[in-house]
Amino acid sequence: MRFRAPHVTRPASLFVALLALGACAKRAEAPAAMTSTATQAATPAASPPAPVASSAETGFAERRGAACPAPALPSFAQLQPIAALPDPFLSLNGQRISSKADWACRRAEIAAQVQEYELGPKPPKPASVTGSFEGGRLGVTASEAGKTVSFSVGITRPENAPAGPIPALIVIGRSSLSPFFASKGVAVIDFDNNAMGAQGNQGDGAARTNTRGQGTFYELYGKEHPASSMMAWAWGVSRIIDALAATPAANVDVKHLAVSGCSRNGKGTLVVGAFDERIALTVPQESGAGGSASWRISQAQMDAYRAKNPNPKGGEGVQTLASATGEQPWFRASFAQFGKSSEDVQRLPFDHHMVLGLVAPRALFVLDNTDMMWLGDESSFTNLVAAAEIWKGLGVGDAMGASQIGGHPHCRDVPQPQLDELGAFVDKFLLGKLPDESGASTSVLRSDRISPDRARWIPWSTPALK
Repeated sequence: MRFRAPHVTRPASLFVALLALGACAKRAEAPAAMTSTATQAATPAASPPAPVASSAETGFAERRGAACPAPALPSFAQLQPIAALPDPFLSLNGQRISSKADWACRRAEIAAQVQEYELGPKPPKPASVTGSFEGGRLGVTASEAGKTVSFSVGITRPENAPAGPIPALIVIGRSSLSPFFASKGVAVIDFDNNAMGAQGNQGDGAARTNTRGQGTFYELYGKEHPASSMMAWAWGVSRIIDALAATPAANVDVKHLAVSGCSRNGKGTLVVGAFDERIALTVPQESGAGGSASWRISQAQMDAYRAKNPNPKGGEGVQTLASATGEQPWFRASFAQFGKSSEDVQRLPFDHHMVLGLVAPRALFVLDNTDMMWLGDESSFTNLVAAAEIWKGLGVGDAMGASQIGGHPHCRDVPQPQLDELGAFVDKFLLGKLPDESGASTSVLRSDRISPDRARWIPWSTPALK
């Protein structure tokens, strides 16, 4: 079945939209009262004071919303189950946001929840970050509290690239999409995310050890730092962007950066794009659990699968929260408590439609594959339909797209229709081409098989934010 988002007229410049939405200016009036049957986590009832925008809020910055009040987050025991996907427009003060300016602080609330419960904290830019460029490699050196770490990334410019700065794709691990981006005139930056924050387990049997706390990030912040490996990767990419901005010799246009990766690296791609607002285009590919999929819907899918298959073998069905937290240190260690039962999954005060929404109003294009049940085909597409409502509410519906097509191997041989759709996003958000120049629309939200159960999973309405 095919779904297409209606065309929405977007601002002439996405960067202008970012500036407008990024500022937490003083609100003219309080948000309208919320009407919803969903139960949210217990939070302070008082409306927080509106922050005053600083210069950092209105410029090219890793994180806006720094001036927003820090939310008081309940403990795991205090969280109440929410059966459907939580309302992304419902602030922690119990009121729904009513303006685009409100989104910056609502986004900051969601980011705080994701760090507290799922991914761990992302440290801010260290006291010193420097860059160097030689032999096609960018060197990055970061120093904090008397410690210093260094790493490097390769930068490959496409043939016949102009001499000046050009847009670039930061690849998390490896990506079959790199040649496609290069064919569009985009440089490719290869990032060794495993060296930044290790994943995988070492050894066999009783000698098997988890790699949590290993990698360049933990050399700087300590192996006991609660950040997950994916948050370590996000921190590393942010330092790459810092170094690129400080190193003109690299010839990269830092205001037109994309990030992409597939499978586990697709999960990391989403985290990178969600937690650095300097990324113009985020392209997670076949990311499944911890990426494009919803924890709640994946659990429901797997519960239904187990009802028909009482003793599934490992790797069968849909990956759930319990499975994902047991596989890798992708998430903070305490996140596993949400996987003890189906009800505990529902205790999460957010879900991944809201993690995807952390990218808004910047551009997001998700590539998925309905042939991979383990990735949660129903879970992912329903979650993506819910996430699209955030861009719709912000008035930039054509800055978010998703395409879910089967008939090809995992992470390889992407069908031409999906490449064409991706090309439209690259043209618009990296190369700055107008729709009549590129000849393709970015208003795409489709699956070749899945029809979402909106009544069950998306009971809230989408406000037209002013």
